[in-house]
Amino acid sequence: MISPVIPANEEKRLDSIKDLDIIGSLPEETYDSITKLASAICETPIALITILDKEINWFKSKVGTSIEKSEREISFCGHAILEPQKLFEVPNTLKDERFKDNPLSIAKEGAIRFYAGAPILDEEGLPLGTLCVLDSKEHHLSDAQKTALKALAKQVEVLFNYRRKNKELEKLKDDLDENNRILREFASTVSHDLKMPLANMIITADILKAKYSGNLDEEGIKYLNYLKQSGLTLSDYINGLLDYYSSNVEANREQEFFLNDLLEDIIDLLNIAENCEINLPDNNLKIYGNSAAVGQIFMNLINNSLKYNSNEKIVIDIDCTENREFFNFSVKDNGIGIPTSKHEEIFELFTTATDSDRQGKKGHGIGLSTVKKLVGSLGGFINVTSEKGEGTCFDFSIKRYIQ
Repeated sequence: MISPVIPANEEKRLDSIKDLDIIGSLPEETYDSITKLASAICETPIALITILDKEINWFKSKVGTSIEKSEREISFCGHAILEPQKLFEVPNTLKDERFKDNPLSIAKEGAIRFYAGAPILDEEGLPLGTLCVLDSKEHHLSDAQKTALKALAKQVEVLFNYRRKNKELEKLKDDLDENNRILREFASTVSHDLKMPLANMIITADILKAKYSGNLDEEGIKYLNYLKQSGLTLSDYINGLLDYYSSNVEANREQEFFLNDLLEDIIDLLNIAENCEINLPDNNLKIYGNSAAVGQIFMNLINNSLKYNSNEKIVIDIDCTENREFFNFSVKDNGIGIPTSKHEEIFELFTTATDSDRQGKKGHGIGLSTVKKLVGSLGGFINVTSEKGEGTCFDFSIKRYIQ
């Protein structure tokens, strides 16, 4: 018996196998279907997808055997990977100097007489293992069978590449989740640490105004009002950040609620002025989803329609439709509109479309970024139709969930 030599690129090859992280993984139908095809096409009782590690030859998929691995030094695959661009075929192992006294060839039961293996390569051309077929008697593959075996090995390579990319995406998701967790903790900490001093500042401004207004001139009163308003603005800003980083639409998602009932509750909370007309949908749509998240979306959009409107009478039209996959909504107003050049950037955090709202206050650019985040988390999308001075219409959808 001649044991397979170690390839010159062995260290890089083993690093690639380690990065693939497939040894010891559970059986998968996508791989098993390939070994079944290889066995049927090549007319052999055994077919394997192997990974040749440092000391073992491990079988990711197998047909015709219950063995899960073999020692590398007696493996046929160890020889096959030495010429990674060629199909390695041994018609009769007893007639080959390398294998005639190999334990696998002379075993009392299940002896291997025939082997053919197509190396499986990574994206850099490093051989990781083989797609191989085996028989207990002498066998010869036709040219068509050889071509098919090599083509199936290419499919395994595609699956391996998908596995690597999925691992990269999972790692990226884990990193993003961790970053979001840190940001949520940071937002919560900042909110907790700043809310009390801000509350004290606002209350102190009110006390000073109530107790000493008689001793202050008009400019002094103006400064106190400015101090209080600054505190309130900063408080709103902190609350917005906290809402953005702590929103979790997965919790309590599966709820049944009626859209118009939800909208009426929101209108009550916003304390709508008499000069505002809000037209609700004609159909009180029954929705199965996350009422808290949908409510937060409508709260932000309706509030924006109120704030960014210079007309004597504010008109807001809300509509909804449904199809097999989505609930579709729209919030349209007669407000100041949004320049076309800013349609994309208004959904970015800390970005505003205008310098100030109806009351002259500058926005913080958190509301619409929160809305987009919530809509995306609900499996939907959002877009805006607007021109400066012509009003604004936000269309958004959420994915339907089967009850």
